[in-house]
Amino acid sequence: MYQYDDYDRELVKARVGQFRDQVQRRLGGELTEEEFLPLRLQNGVYLQRHAYMLRVAIPYGTLSSRQLRALAVVADRYDRGYGHLTTRQNIQFNWVELEHIPDILEWLADHEMHAIQTSGNCVRNISTDAFAGVARDEVMDPRPLAEILRQWSTSNPEFLFLPRKFKIAIASAEQDRAATRAHDIGLHLYRDEQGEQRLRVIVGGGLGRTPILGQVVRDDLSWKDLLSYVEAVLRVYNRHGRRDNKYKARIKILVRSLGLDAFKKEVDKEWEKIRHSSAQLTDAEYQRVASAFSSPDYETLDAADPDLGAWLARDEAFSRWFEKNTRPHQVSGYVSVVLSTKPGGATAPGDLTGDQMCAVAELADHFGFGELRVAHEQNLVLPDIRKKDLYRFWKALTELNLATPNIGLLTDIIACPGGDYCSLANTRSLPLASAIQQQFDDLDYLHVLGDLSLNISGCMNACGHHHIGNIGILGVDRHGEEYFQITIGGSKGNDSALGKIIGPSFRGEEVVGVIERLLTTYLDYREVDEPFAEAVQRLGIAPFKERVYGPSVKASGVRS
Repeated sequence: MYQYDDYDRELVKARVGQFRDQVQRRLGGELTEEEFLPLRLQNGVYLQRHAYMLRVAIPYGTLSSRQLRALAVVADRYDRGYGHLTTRQNIQFNWVELEHIPDILEWLADHEMHAIQTSGNCVRNISTDAFAGVARDEVMDPRPLAEILRQWSTSNPEFLFLPRKFKIAIASAEQDRAATRAHDIGLHLYRDEQGEQRLRVIVGGGLGRTPILGQVVRDDLSWKDLLSYVEAVLRVYNRHGRRDNKYKARIKILVRSLGLDAFKKEVDKEWEKIRHSSAQLTDAEYQRVASAFSSPDYETLDAADPDLGAWLARDEAFSRWFEKNTRPHQVSGYVSVVLSTKPGGATAPGDLTGDQMCAVAELADHFGFGELRVAHEQNLVLPDIRKKDLYRFWKALTELNLATPNIGLLTDIIACPGGDYCSLANTRSLPLASAIQQQFDDLDYLHVLGDLSLNISGCMNACGHHHIGNIGILGVDRHGEEYFQITIGGSKGNDSALGKIIGPSFRGEEVVGVIERLLTTYLDYREVDEPFAEAVQRLGIAPFKERVYGPSVKASGVRS
C-alpha cells in the first residue's frame, strides 16, 4: 500500500499546526462559530446534535494494521470506545471534544492519516472497490490511479471552494462494486484491443434530494489524460454550477439542465486548452505510484485445500460463513474475507469498538499481510487470507462477534447514524435498523431470500444511499413525527437503478411489518433464482403496493 513521502508528511503536519491555532482561537473566543465553520470543515470536523464529530480519511478504503491500531487509540482515548465506518470508506468518531481534535490529528499524522477534505465543498475521499488488486474479476488494479487522483486533488487550490461537495469513484472489474454511477464522476478502467489502459468517464451522478444516475460522457479516454480531463470537468462545474441554492448546486443538476451533449461540448472545449499541459500523466509518474501497490509475498498453494474441504463438510456454521463472507482471489489458495459489522440489533451498522480494531489488526498481521479495507457497505475486508487458515481465522472472528454470515443479505444493512447523532436528520435510523435485524435474525430465511440489500437514510441527504438499495428507507418529518418512506427496486451494481416509491410513508412501528409483506410478495412471485430488484423490474411495483396497502395495513394508520 502507499506510504507517505516527504511532501505528504510536510503537508499534513502543516495542516495540523494551522488547525491547532484555529481551535485555540475558537476556544478563546477570537473566532465565532460562524467564522470557525469553514475552517473546521476543511479538517473533517462537524458539529452534530450532541458533540463534534471527526471524519478521518481512508483513501480508497485501504488501511494498514498499524493504522487500525492508531484508530483504536482515538476511539478509546478520545471518543466513547468505538468508531463508525461510512459508505465513503472513511471512519467517523462521534463524541470527540474540540480541544482534543488537534491532538487527534497530530496522532493520525504520525500514522500517515488525516482528515483533510472529508467534508466541505471540495473533492472528497477517492473511493474504489474494496477488493481492488485481488478480485478475480478485476481487469487491472485501479488503486494507482486512485492514489494519483488523491495526490492531485488534495489541497488543490482551484477546487477547494466548489459549488458543493464532489465525489469520485474508480473501478476496474466485471462487477461494479464502487457504485460509480451514483458519483459526481465515476471512472471505469479497462483495456482496449491493443491492451492499453483506457477510461470510461461517467458524470452527473448523485443521490440526495434529487437522485440521478450518472451518464457516460467519454468512453475512450487514455489513462494519461485522466487528470486533465477530470480537471476540465471540474472547471466547467466550478464555472457554471449554481451557488445560489445548495439543493441545486451538485454537478448532476448542471448536467441535467444543460443536457449531456452541451455539457460534453463545454468539457471538451476546456480540455483542449489544458490536455497537453503538465497535467498529462507519464509512464514514470504512474510507475512511481504503482510501485507502492506491488503484490505481497504470496505462497504457492493449491487451489483446493483438503483441510478446508473437510471443515466445510464437518461444520455447517463455518460452511455458511464461507459461502457468504469470502470472495474469490486472483492467487490460487487465497480468498478475501468480509468481516460483518452487522451481528444483530445490539450493534449499529458500521460500528467497531477499539478492542475489535486492535484484535482485527492482530489477525491481519497473523493471517494476512497487515492490510485491511473498508467496504462501501460499512464492513471490513481482509484481502489476502490463505484457505488453509480459514477455519482458525473464522473461529477468531466469531469470538470478536465479526463472523455473522450475512454479507449481501437483508440484515447486512447500510445505515447512516441518523437523528441519534446528526443534526440534519429528520428521523433516527439506528433504532429502525435494530428492529429490522431483530425481526429477521433467522439465517435460514435470509438464505431463502438470497442477496438483498436494505439501506436506510435519516434524511434527504441520503448518506445511507437508500435510493440504490433493493429496499430503501427514507426518514421524513411529518409535523414533528417520524415517518418512513419506502422505495423498492434500487440497485448499485452493473445494472444500477433508482428505487421507486411504493406509496405514502409509514410510522416507525409499521415499517417492519411493511418489509415482511414486501418480502412475502417477492417470494410468492419470483422466478427461479430471480433477485429482488429484477423481480421488481419485471413485475412493477403494483403487486407489492397492493400487498402493503391492503385492508390490514390501512387499518393500522398508514398516512401520507
